[in-house]
Amino acid sequence: MLRDKLKEYKIILASGSPRRQQFFRDLDLDIEIRLKEIEEVYPPNLKASEITNYLAELKAKAFDGNLQKNELLITSDTIVWHNDQALGKPKDYEDAVAILKKLSNATHEVITSVCFSTHGSKATIFEVTKVTFNSLSETAIRYYIDNYKPFDKAGAYGIQDWIGLVGISKIEGSYTNVVGLPTEKVYNYLTQHFGINV
Repeated sequence: MLRDKLKEYKIILASGSPRRQQFFRDLDLDIEIRLKEIEEVYPPNLKASEITNYLAELKAKAFDGNLQKNELLITSDTIVWHNDQALGKPKDYEDAVAILKKLSNATHEVITSVCFSTHGSKATIFEVTKVTFNSLSETAIRYYIDNYKPFDKAGAYGIQDWIGLVGISKIEGSYTNVVGLPTEKVYNYLTQHFGINV
């Protein structure tokens, strides 16, 4: 249905994340993957969704002047926000252990921002989901990292992985947001702002 509504647009997804790419395919959208290397650095005064908004828009900025009139560019960024601190992707094995120890027996927020850019407009939305972990033993943490290698994931975990099955006691909000894209919010935004009546 959404594919028909957006048939006037060529949709470009600027994300190397296989999870995000699959979500757009699951929404029945034809997408083109177009990547640009950027340094994901943000001003230190930013907090929570300000960080993800800034980074999603920074990724879009790399395409300024390169979009055709019929192209719709989608960029996004996800962080884990815990104790007033942004937890991104782990730098290495021990960093992943340290991150998961911080998340153990606590509630954190997963924040994803999505920026929609066309030849003449730019808009950003975001979603916040609260996730609560049970107490995680160091043995369980190291088992997870050894077997699932979550080095490409913000907060050093994937909710869809083993650790999500055994370690998460509660989730408040969008599940798909924790995986990497708030699909319901993205679907509704695309329908309301870009869709044509079919």
